[in-house]
Amino acid sequence: MVNRALVTLALIATPMLAHAEKIAVVDMGEVFEQLPQREQISKALKAEFGDRVAEVQKMQEEMRSLVEKQQRDGALMSDTQKTELVRKMDSLKSEFQLKGKALDEDMRRRQGEEQNKLLVQVQKAINTIAGKENYDLVLQRGAVIFVKPEADISGKVVEALSKGK
Repeated sequence: MVNRALVTLALIATPMLAHAEKIAVVDMGEVFEQLPQREQISKALKAEFGDRVAEVQKMQEEMRSLVEKQQRDGALMSDTQKTELVRKMDSLKSEFQLKGKALDEDMRRRQGEEQNKLLVQVQKAINTIAGKENYDLVLQRGAVIFVKPEADISGKVVEALSKGK
């Protein structure tokens, strides 16, 4: 029974070995780290959200100064002044949280959009390189335990995208 199974496996594996496929590997993390477009996207997003970031930072500084004022002058304040300060701090805190959360969500959404555009370009570059060099299969580096350095086409992908800018 075992001999039959081994013979069957040998017969099945033989055609597969005869038709060896040309396989490449791409380290997507490395590709994204090295892309010059990444820096351009970062600058564009900073310009797009710069005013809102500055506004949130200003609110944070204002909150910090109110807390310092409360700690410094709290003993000298009347109950009315303390209550007014606490209300102002609570109001500012809730506004800060609301604007901060909205800013984070908007920035995350925009970064995702830009990364998806970049991913499409990376995929096109991989397809082009795979077609030119007759690769049958391109795998992501994380899915492979070992690969010969000459099978890693990450550098070629970065080079192609750098030229294309």
